[in-house]
Amino acid sequence: MVTGGESKNAKINGEEEKEKKIIRIQVSKTKKPLFFYLNLAKKYIKQDNDVELCALGMAIPTVVIISEILKSSGWEIKKNMITSTIGAKEDKEGRGIPKAKLEILLGKVRKMDQSTVAATCEKSADNKASQ
Repeated sequence: MVTGGESKNAKINGEEEKEKKIIRIQVSKTKKPLFFYLNLAKKYIKQDNDVELCALGMAIPTVVIISEILKSSGWEIKKNMITSTIGAKEDKEGRGIPKAKLEILLGKVRKMDQSTVAATCEKSADNKASQ
């Protein structure tokens, strides 16, 4: 599920950025494959929006994997990460069960950072090829 429309001032290294739209993507372990959420996040980051990946319970590893793929490929930087526990019910009349919740706010890499990431990727590729 994708929700959007929020505008917040996000901070990177103590510097306040201009107002950006934050798109929230609620990741599920069973409804869609990992690459659906990965491509969706890339699409919104390309549009210069901040993306917030949210997950509950068993979907948390999926969010972490998506974030690490984007970070290692030079697409984004992690701005904020929030962990919490919420009460959830299995049935309408069932007792509450605590579930872990993870929210990761991602932003687009600046142009200077992208060239640095590209150079680092080339160096690591050269190192692997020479081994």
